[in-house]
Amino acid sequence: MTDQPAPDAALPNEPSADLPEVDHPGIAGEADAATPPAPEPEPQHAPEPEHEPEPQREPEPDHDADAPEVPDDGFAALGLEPKILKALKELGYEKPSPIQAETIPALLAGRDVVGLAQTGTGKTAAFALPILQRLERKHKHPQALVLAPTRELALQVSEAFETYAAHLKVRLLPVYGGQGYGVQLAALARGVDVVVGTPGRVIDHLERGTLDLSELRFLVLDEADEMLNMGFAEDVEKILADTPSDKQVALFSATMPRQIRSLASTYLVDPLEVMVKGKTATATNVSHRYAVVSYPRKMDALTRILEVEDFDGMIVFVRTKNETETLAEKLRARGWSAAAINGDLPQAARERTIGQLKSGKLDILVATDVAARGLDVDRISHVVNFDIPTDTESYVHRVGRTGRAGRSGDAISFVTPRERHQLRAIERVTGQTLTAMPLPSVEDINATRLSRFDEAITAALGNDTRIDFFRDVVNHYVNEFDVPEVDVAAALAAVMQGEEPLLLDAKADFAPEQFRGGRKEREERDDRPARGGDRPRRSGGDSNLATYRISVGRRQHVTPRQIVGALANEGGLGREDFGRIDIRADHSLVDLPAHLSDEVQRKLARTRISGQLIELRPDRGGPRHDKGGKGKGRGDWSDRGGRERREKRY
Repeated sequence: MTDQPAPDAALPNEPSADLPEVDHPGIAGEADAATPPAPEPEPQHAPEPEHEPEPQREPEPDHDADAPEVPDDGFAALGLEPKILKALKELGYEKPSPIQAETIPALLAGRDVVGLAQTGTGKTAAFALPILQRLERKHKHPQALVLAPTRELALQVSEAFETYAAHLKVRLLPVYGGQGYGVQLAALARGVDVVVGTPGRVIDHLERGTLDLSELRFLVLDEADEMLNMGFAEDVEKILADTPSDKQVALFSATMPRQIRSLASTYLVDPLEVMVKGKTATATNVSHRYAVVSYPRKMDALTRILEVEDFDGMIVFVRTKNETETLAEKLRARGWSAAAINGDLPQAARERTIGQLKSGKLDILVATDVAARGLDVDRISHVVNFDIPTDTESYVHRVGRTGRAGRSGDAISFVTPRERHQLRAIERVTGQTLTAMPLPSVEDINATRLSRFDEAITAALGNDTRIDFFRDVVNHYVNEFDVPEVDVAAALAAVMQGEEPLLLDAKADFAPEQFRGGRKEREERDDRPARGGDRPRRSGGDSNLATYRISVGRRQHVTPRQIVGALANEGGLGREDFGRIDIRADHSLVDLPAHLSDEVQRKLARTRISGQLIELRPDRGGPRHDKGGKGKGRGDWSDRGGRERREKRY
């Protein structure tokens, strides 16, 4: 087994009188009460989960005393201690992945490391296991800090740490935006060993004086390139500069742009560079297919795929938050178990939804890119790109949600006729061919329904107790009314089916060209608001975007990258949610989705950039450029693929 994603297994939560508490609010799949809904300042929550006590063990036990019998190969050969090996064995980990085999010994030896690896290569274990082994148990302040670009990834990494530490006494705390400060402040006051957080929230705690990094020994930058792309460069450098100079640093990135290399040369000492080479940017156990579908036919196409494909769990990706709710509602109306997840969803509700997906109570998750980043659910067998992503990086991250833990996966993309050119870009980046797939016909759907009907009968016949009872009931009816048994069986099937016909009418089938649409197809959404009312003015470039004003500008030396990073992290926005960014002398104008919820607007209004409250609010009009700047400082996030016009040198 070469790829170990963050484990799903929850730790025991039986309280222990002599065991330090594991502060882990907000882990996906835990009880709803474990994480209070944001943004309550002091939410009430259930006791933090704690590890099960290990009887008759000293705080610093002799590792040889209770050592499990582990052969001297695999993870044991890397120098990991017996208790960690025991946890890995329970998780089914057998052989380290390439990034783990090279990184773990170096980190155990105290060297700084630069790891160039894609998501899904097992890099979380590569830095978590050495850190857990080298922690000292007598410190009150954090010894290890892991920075992650999003709250989803922070929770995933924190969950992995907790599971690897199943037989250790380690205090963990994830800190991220969107959760009330009360839980985090209480945990920090009690003392923690490992903090996993987003740069923005970590900076907030440092400025409040509630996070003391004076005893920090280990610092990890996970997905560093994504962190810088989201505008956290200054925050990351501030954290690096304000921590002890003798700390050990590990930096992991999928790419190595100039900015990352400069960061490594400045803050890492003689680092070991580990590069995991691969032929593709996506897992080889995932098949890639696409169907040409016009927008009005996408819902029908998705329904047909759900009918025919043999899937366990599925994530359906759309571009906007409004579409997540709309599509999930349509799927539920058609009888599917579906839920939406987006940046507007409170953290407690988000974690409850993910827990249902993991447990099998929910089969389909409709999500945006940002909301699904960091999701690690083994039972996801299919990813459907209802809206194909506008950049290849998002495609790689989407597809990475399936094919986990050695399982095979399927990625299906709906492509409108005007989007065909994007297929070539995806193939070039992934190194894999996207195969055209015919959409299931009515005949295919009917054949599948009959097959499942047969399977249901076979399964029912295996339950002898219930069958014996109903056999007597049917025999009574046959003898009483002199009706053939096959007629009784047909009548019972009709009762079970209800008014909905078992088979579709073949005459109502669409021809393939009808799915693709004609030249005049309209690929517009029906989520436009009514005319009039108090609303922000529309952006000239996109009818789905509107212009908002924030109270930071050139005087605060802000860049478009900083603006995007702060708003994306605190508001759960994706790259596709940003349009033009116009930086003026004392304020900036940003094009964002026209239908931001009141809750998101309030949350963004309280966001800080360069230490200043941005006070986001709708812009009601006025000229686009200020007099002196002539557009100086403008950046267009969507048109330039994430590159701002004015790029600050770091």
